Amino acid sequence: MRIKEICPRPNWILSIVADDGCVGSFDVSLYLESEAFEDLRDPAEFMKVFNGGYFVEWECGADLSADTIEAHWRVIQAGNHNSIS
Repeated sequence: MRIKEICPRPNWILSIVADDGCVGSFDVSLYLESEAFEDLRDPAEFMKVFNGGYFVEWECGADLSADTIEAHWRVIQAGNHNSIS
């Protein structure tokens, strides 16, 4: 999966649009107990997310791969899996 769009939402949720058109959400709160993600407990820091296409990263250095997101996200709208990027 390649991440086309990402938007941080309240309560540590990322809204995501994948390159195949799938739309979903990913709950980052499950990772906040990890030392690598502790800065994201501050909602203002969580909002500073950057889309790297195959990963998302925050200013503090925490990151998640698109593979991790795809394995655990909640798909809200299915996309066109036959599309070519």
